[in-house]
Amino acid sequence: MKVLDVPQTGKLGLTVTWPGRNGLIRRAFVIPANPRSIAQLTVRSRLQTTAASWRQLTDLQQNAWTALAAQHQSRSTLGQSGPLTGLQLFTKINCSLLTIGGSPVSDPPAYPTFALLPITSLAITNAAGVIALNLTTTDSPPDGTMLWGCAPQSPGTRRPVSWRYLGTLDSPVNNKIDVTTAYTTEFGVPAVDDRVFVKCNQNLNGWQDVPLLFNSRVPAAT
Repeated sequence: MKVLDVPQTGKLGLTVTWPGRNGLIRRAFVIPANPRSIAQLTVRSRLQTTAASWRQLTDLQQNAWTALAAQHQSRSTLGQSGPLTGLQLFTKINCSLLTIGGSPVSDPPAYPTFALLPITSLAITNAAGVIALNLTTTDSPPDGTMLWGCAPQSPGTRRPVSWRYLGTLDSPVNNKIDVTTAYTTEFGVPAVDDRVFVKCNQNLNGWQDVPLLFNSRVPAAT
């Protein structure tokens, strides 16, 4: 339910509070389900392995990560953020690399210069009931460009929720990148008039840029 209170987030006694679109929301605290899915266990394993690797670094390497981390802020929560720790940046970069099939690094990579991704839209076609999802492009995106999606939404929805990583983008063919299999393997085939959301971002040496967000509605069959 919506409540009037000072800005806050997280567990408070037997309740949980978080900021919603129109104010604070509070509900009873319940222990969340732990499905132990393959994706969930993979992420946990990466975090565990990366944290253990931090302890194997030399003091010089840890100091280098700490110095670089001090130049980067955490994500803002309730209007507050602070510099990352060396361990946080080390974990962030290496988990990002492992996600796209890269190799972990012991020394901190310099922050890259990101060019604008050459992706312009999400185009959905429905040829006699066969639905295809394609990203239109003006050039080839960099290797390791990440694709994310969320489950099909109603046509009136404009705020995507529960993003999932779907893989990296292939090279375009005739200025299109087919993402049908990547999307439908995770979420199934969307129905006519469903709104489909995807987003793409670059992953250069473990650093990720701000994603480009696209959406489109599934047309009727032609």
